[in-house]
Amino acid sequence: MLRFLLFTSLAALVLAELEPQPRYLEDDSAEERVVGGEVARANSWPWQISLQYMGSGNNYYHTCGGTLIRRGWVMTAAHCVDSRRTWRVVVGEHNLNSQEGREQYMGVSQVYLHPRWNSASVAGGYDIALLRLSSEVTLNNYVQLGALPPSGQVLSHNNPCYITGWGRTATGGQLSAQLKQAYLPVVDHRTCSSSGWWGSTVKDTMVCAGGGSESGCQGDSGGPLNCSVDGRWVVHGVTSFVSSYGCNYPKKPTVFTRASAYISWMNGIMG
Repeated sequence: MLRFLLFTSLAALVLAELEPQPRYLEDDSAEERVVGGEVARANSWPWQISLQYMGSGNNYYHTCGGTLIRRGWVMTAAHCVDSRRTWRVVVGEHNLNSQEGREQYMGVSQVYLHPRWNSASVAGGYDIALLRLSSEVTLNNYVQLGALPPSGQVLSHNNPCYITGWGRTATGGQLSAQLKQAYLPVVDHRTCSSSGWWGSTVKDTMVCAGGGSESGCQGDSGGPLNCSVDGRWVVHGVTSFVSSYGCNYPKKPTVFTRASAYISWMNGIMG
């Protein structure tokens, strides 16, 4: 499911010649993790979910992350779920390779892609989807709802945030079954969209974070960008893409769908 993106407009084609194309951060193998960072304390990000698909032998495999935003709803990236597969969501997960007794397994009854999502061009934005679960999860010490920002809120440069997920530990790197976290401060839109950074590939409906030795990588797609705002954690981003030069390539920070740009759409779907 890992795909390189083709840009359709002339301007984007020119840009693609000057800068690396984005690379989606999903994975079929459950073998890829956050670059840098550290293993998170078990269930310390209790809204983090593992999105899994049914593969060979009716076994399920991790492909993306996501955020539990209501007891029956998950927010993830559109590119994670724009193919026809049988999906399930695991909440309360920490180690993908072991049963720790805190997990809850939920089927997905319906997938809602943003209507303007175009799988041929992540640069167009709208890389967001909602999953309606087949039943509601039980909230407890290990499973909680992620807080979403107010509609339109944009964080300032260097606002502290963490990416969490089960993605690569390095471009082509080692495996780790445990949930990892990495500190990725916000890179403001003016900087991130400037020449030498992402340029016009990054839209104002996206959030850039990191740009140094730590980043998201394949397998992290759809997961949350957890940002500290007024003393609490708020999910400001949905992990979307990195540079095809490498997951933590300098001045190519991880790019997230900005959750605050889609609050009205999500509320309209969830009712």
